[in-house]
Amino acid sequence: MTSTQSKFFWYELMTSDMDAAEAFYKAVVGWQTEPFPASDFKYVIFKPSDAPKSGVAGLMALPEEAAASGMRPAWLGYIHATDVDAATESLRKAGGTVHREPSDIPEVGRFSVVADPQGAMFMLMTPNGEGGEPAPPMTPGHIGWHELFAGEWSAAFDFYAGQYGWTKGEPMDMGPMGIYQIFNIDGEMAGGIMTKTADMPHPFWLFYFIVSDIDDAAKRVTDNGGKVLMGPMEVPGGAWVVQCMDPQGAMFALVGFRN
Repeated sequence: MTSTQSKFFWYELMTSDMDAAEAFYKAVVGWQTEPFPASDFKYVIFKPSDAPKSGVAGLMALPEEAAASGMRPAWLGYIHATDVDAATESLRKAGGTVHREPSDIPEVGRFSVVADPQGAMFMLMTPNGEGGEPAPPMTPGHIGWHELFAGEWSAAFDFYAGQYGWTKGEPMDMGPMGIYQIFNIDGEMAGGIMTKTADMPHPFWLFYFIVSDIDDAAKRVTDNGGKVLMGPMEVPGGAWVVQCMDPQGAMFALVGFRN
C-alpha cells in the first residue's frame, strides 16, 4: 500500500444536472460509472476503464443550500488527513474557512468542507482504510495534475506547505502571467500554483484528467456541449493540455499526448 497522507486522493463534481454530467464525462474522459449503494442520496462513481473496480471520482447534485449561497457547479478535491478534526482546526487557526464541520459518511470516512485563506475550496477526509497502489504516470482515466489559481501564489504555497508539508519544486517564469510554482508531495511533482488572472472571479483548484489523445478529447468536449477555454498547449515533458468547461459550467482540464 502507498500512503496518501496530505495528498489529493479523491475528486468530486457537484453539478446542477447529474444525468447530463455523467453522460458528458463518460463520453469525454472515457470513464465507466456505477451508483454508490451505501449512500442515502444519489451518488455516482467514475471509474477508469483500466481499473473498473476502483473509482477515482464521484458525482453528486449541487446541494440546495450551496446553490442558494451562489456556488456554481464545480470540481472539488479531497486531501487525505490522518485526523480530520485536528486538520480542520489547524486550517482554521491558519486563516482558512470551515464551510462544513467534520462529519461522518457511513462506510466511507470522516470529512470536512474547507477553503484556504484566499478562498479556494477543497475537502479534508480521514477515509476508512487506505487506497491501493497509484496508477503508472499518464494512465488514461486517472488524475494527472493539480493546479491552484490563487489570489497570490506565494502566500498560498506557504499555507499548503505549512499545513500539509508540500515542498517547492522548480519555479517557472510565465512572463506577464508571473511565476508558476511547482509543488511536490513526498518528493514527487504533484501540481502547480500561480496567481490567478484578474478575470477569474475567485481562487480555485483545477484538476487535469488524463486522456490518450488530447486532440480527440478536445473534440469530444465540444461535440458534447462543453467549451475549450485554452489550448491545446504543449507543456514540459511532451504532453499537451486543454482547459475546459462542461455544459453545466464546471471547469476542468485534460492532459494527454498527440498521437
